This record gives sequence, C-alpha cells and structure tokens, in this order.
Amino acid sequence: MHISSLFDSGNIEVLSAQSPEDIRLAIPKDNQSEFAQWFHFRLVGESFVTHTMTITDLAKSAYPEGWKGYNVLASYDRQTWFRIPSEFDGDNLTFSLTLEQPSVYFAYFIPYSYERHLDLVHDAQMSLLCEHRFLGLTLDGRDMSMLVIGEETPNKKKVWVTARQHPGETMAQWCAEGLIYRLLDEQDGLARQLLDNAVFYVVPNMNPDGSARGHLRTNAVGTNLNREWATPSADKSPEVLYVMDAMEKIGVDMFVDLHGDEALPYNFVAGCEGNPSYSDEIKALENTFKDALLNATPEFQDEFGYDKDAPGEGNLTVAANAVGEKFNCMSYTVEMPFKDNADVPDEIYGWSVQRSRQLGEDLLIAVNAVVKKLNA
Repeated sequence: MHISSLFDSGNIEVLSAQSPEDIRLAIPKDNQSEFAQWFHFRLVGESFVTHTMTITDLAKSAYPEGWKGYNVLASYDRQTWFRIPSEFDGDNLTFSLTLEQPSVYFAYFIPYSYERHLDLVHDAQMSLLCEHRFLGLTLDGRDMSMLVIGEETPNKKKVWVTARQHPGETMAQWCAEGLIYRLLDEQDGLARQLLDNAVFYVVPNMNPDGSARGHLRTNAVGTNLNREWATPSADKSPEVLYVMDAMEKIGVDMFVDLHGDEALPYNFVAGCEGNPSYSDEIKALENTFKDALLNATPEFQDEFGYDKDAPGEGNLTVAANAVGEKFNCMSYTVEMPFKDNADVPDEIYGWSVQRSRQLGEDLLIAVNAVVKKLNA
C-alpha cells in the first residue's frame, strides 16, 4: 500500500497507514498561510480490499462547515470522478472504498491541471475569434494568460471574466472552459450575437502557482488574491496587478468573477450593493442578469447566498466590489458548490465537471441580456 501526492495540485500528509482498514491523513496548509482544505492524492492498494481513510483535525481547517454533507471524490482514470459516502464528526472525515483497480485518486473537487490550463489557452488561440495575450510571470515563474475573444472595436462592450483566484476552486475553471468554448463556437447563435456586441477578456486561471502547489486559497507566498484588489503589489499579488493594469488600459463594462463555495450547496451570485457608487442602474443590471439565468437553468437560484453588505460597507479589496466601484459597472461574483446543488441533487456525481461547464455556457445567456440592456 502506498499513498502519494507528488504531482500537479497534489496535497496530503500521511499520519499512519498500518493497514487498509485504518489510514489516517491530514491536510497540509497552503504555503505561508493558515488555509487548509484542499486535498488530492493517489492510493495504490490491493484490488477488492476495502480501504478506510480518515482525514483528521478538520475542526481547524479553513471552512469546517464545508465538511458537513460533503462526500469525497474519487477516480480510477482521472476522467470520471464519482462521490464516496463520507461521514464528518466535527473533526474527522471518514470514507471507505473497496478498490476495483489497484490505483485510485481522491480529491476535494475534480482537479484542473496546469497542463490542461495550457492546453485550453493554446487550443483557444487557434480560433480566428481568439487572441492569447501574455500578461506577465507569477512569483513561481508561470505564465499569466488572458484570452481576448471577439474583434475589438470602440463601440463594443467590454466583458471581463476571471476564474480561480482561489486555486482549490477548480469548478471555476471548468465553468470558464464551458464559457470559452461556447463563445468560440461559430455555429452558436448566442455566441455570434454576443461577439457582434461585445468583446470578452477571459483570465481562466488567476492563480497558476497555487493551482500547481495544491493550495486551497492562496498563491505561492500565501496571499489571498481576492483581498488584494485595492492595492495589488508585485511582491505579493502580481497576478492581480497584471489584470488590474490591463483593465485600466482597456476598460470594463461588465465583470464576472467565478468561484466555488465550500459550505453552501447552491449556485448563487454576490453583487456590489455595499459599494459607495452602487445605484439603481447597477441594481437593474444585476436583476437582469439574475432573471435571465433563473430562466435559463434550474441549476441557479437566488434564495440562498451570502448576506448582503450594508450600503457603503462593501469590502473594496474583493475583486467584484473593487472592479464594480472603479469602473461603475455591473460586477458579480458567481459561486458554485463543492458539494452538490441541493435543488437538483445527483448522489453519484454531485456538482461535477459537466455541470460546471454547462453553467459556463448558460452564464452567457445572462451576459447577453445585460449587454442588450447596456446597448438599449
């Protein structure tokens, strides 16, 4: 029996593994940070033998509420990921699997590798509709890439989409992938209409270093990028600095920031009602976005979500608030679940790659409704 995590986005600590019936594990913290929640590891064991694993000390994890009702993901081929019934006692998460093959992977959510990220960027740039722009280097020396989709002309609306500021929220990049490929489909009527009226600036992975390192929430030096948008710096948050610089040069008419939430089993949005400049016009655009998405898919709802900020009390270090305030535009955080969508549950797969990608496609329906309103 062997457990390893020495691969892209791998993260686990083996405390003891004396027998298949009693494997005890812990989740290492993000580098230079107190955040700990993401795990991704490989188990090599004996086929047809039940292996029982316990991840310990989760009361001190980043989001203990995230473990309630959560089921671990597993895959034999790293393509199809299924849920394993898991039990959380307030501090320990225990799950068992009788191996059908001698090697299996486990993860907090379906991984999105750095290699797949590079494939996405370079596959997209092959389209005549898309241009790849290099923004700069991360602290670990990885590329920061942006995809510009659509012909840039002065009269078109500028729509920005960012994903995976928090690297463990891999559903965000799966969602961005679905959005990108629908935009690049030249036979998709919605995509064609959108690109007649808007240009998309998509950063599919805001945090390549944290992604490769197996972090939940921070970059290479332990910075939570989604608290850096007021004063990004080259030494702590160059990823945000590059994107903000590009936004200032290009302009922003709409911003969508894709995330995942550990605790809430729903898809929802968080707006900028706490911003000093929040207005009835912005509220109307937000409602247009939500109404269109509610009509487009049962995967979205507007009953459960974060508490709304009081007027003038929005946190302007957060991306959506900072961009909405700086550019006086509709700016939304889109959240997806790590668990499942409780409104449309799937016991076998939970919230999944396919559903994340489909939500990315459906988000364009809501974006199109807002673009139409802006052009009215």
